[in-house]
Amino acid sequence: MRSTKTIHVVSAHAEGEVGDVIVGGVTPPPGETIWEQSRWIARDGTLRNFVLNEPRGGVFRHVNLLVPPKHPDADAAFIIMEPEDTPPMSGSNSICVSTVLLDSGILPMQEPVTEITLEAPGGLVRVRAECRNGKAERIFVQNLPSFAEQLDAKLEVEGLGTLTVDTAYGGDSFVIVDAAAMGFSLSPDEAHDIARLGVRITNAANAGLGFHHPENPDWKHFSFCLFAGPVERTAEGLRAGAAVAIQPGKVDRSPTGTALSARMAVLHARGQMNLEDRLTAVSLIGSTFSGRILGTTKVGDRAAILPEISGRAWITGTHQHMLDPSDPWPEGYRLTDTWGAR
Repeated sequence: MRSTKTIHVVSAHAEGEVGDVIVGGVTPPPGETIWEQSRWIARDGTLRNFVLNEPRGGVFRHVNLLVPPKHPDADAAFIIMEPEDTPPMSGSNSICVSTVLLDSGILPMQEPVTEITLEAPGGLVRVRAECRNGKAERIFVQNLPSFAEQLDAKLEVEGLGTLTVDTAYGGDSFVIVDAAAMGFSLSPDEAHDIARLGVRITNAANAGLGFHHPENPDWKHFSFCLFAGPVERTAEGLRAGAAVAIQPGKVDRSPTGTALSARMAVLHARGQMNLEDRLTAVSLIGSTFSGRILGTTKVGDRAAILPEISGRAWITGTHQHMLDPSDPWPEGYRLTDTWGAR
């Protein structure tokens, strides 16, 4: 075999959503902070294209690059590469990264509980892992401060008319619609329609509403549309379905940790969720993330919550991605049958 590059990857998924982790073969990108490094990766595009585009990747794949932390309190740092964005934070990806770090022995595991600090592009996240028999069985992530931005905003979407939506930040930016009002029961057979419609709503929100993060002027767009199911109060706490449409047109297989954080911020802003409540979000495949509010804070002048999310992840394999020097598609390719029309 001949190759001009070899990238070492541990593959994993968190409650169904793929979150591979690059553990070798890539030098850290330039930048004084993890955020600056992530901006370089987003602008350059070479690594993103190599691991996300076909034939090595696909619209279903997320890939995380491990890099040395910049903050003295962090044990490790990671840069998230999603199909269209290189975001500040991701719940499912942070759970995958934590699991890979502990299950593969990159960071030492201590049973029954291991505590580590990760540095995401958007800031530090504290992780508590419940561990048994050499396996990190459940990951608890203290996510970035999350806030509701606009409640009951009016959004014009071509072909749909005027929608009433909420917008929020949960480590990433969301426009949130009522799934039932849109005619969805959040069943698996609705995934195709949710994905396509969600992209239209996200694009309309970016054009008509715009997003503003008080402390990160670089992040000024909506990444996702959350189709939010009705909240039910059960003996175990609050429970709701969730389906997140991801650019360029897929549905998150997990319940989406940043969406759970954003929804908790909205529910708290409305007085519908308190610190003693726990919210379980259920994905289209029936997987779950659990969330609770640890406290309140401010992001700039906005009232915000301190969310904790939890879920499980599993390693699915290891890979060495190579590039033959004669390959005519060194950065891969995309077609609109799966990547969506641009």
